[in-house]
Amino acid sequence: MPEKKPLPIGVDNFAKVIKEGYYYVDKTLLIKELLDLKGEVNLFTRPRRFGKTLNLSMLRYFFEDTADEEQNARNRALFQGLKIVEAGAAYTNRMSRYPVINLTLKSARQRDFKSAYGKIKEEIAGEFQRHSYVLKSDRIGDDNKKKFRKFASGEAE
Repeated sequence: MPEKKPLPIGVDNFAKVIKEGYYYVDKTLLIKELLDLKGEVNLFTRPRRFGKTLNLSMLRYFFEDTADEEQNARNRALFQGLKIVEAGAAYTNRMSRYPVINLTLKSARQRDFKSAYGKIKEEIAGEFQRHSYVLKSDRIGDDNKKKFRKFASGEAE
């Protein structure tokens, strides 16, 4: 009898689903589809509880360069045995190559606009803080670094 795996009810983190052995329907070919279609903007419309956040988490783990090669290798390992790896180097060469900004509006569900706005600012600041390694790069100018610091500190409007 096959091993019974737990269902990932309420689990929206791709790494947790893979590492903790939850039942997972391989949707990694979504990555191939997005790369093949080359859309400038992609809209994911699905009903509630349909896996949108989990899919976005999968995209983050696939594309994100964390600026830590060991973490990047751990992220790449999550995809071993999944369909996107079988799709070939044209796709796997895109792994761990980009800074990814991951925002969810779940935290913005607040009693009033002011609280929701504050939560969104916190989310944005957190993403900038997560990517603070870009401040060491000479690929962005001092003006943009100044703007970056304002977002990371939560001072930006």
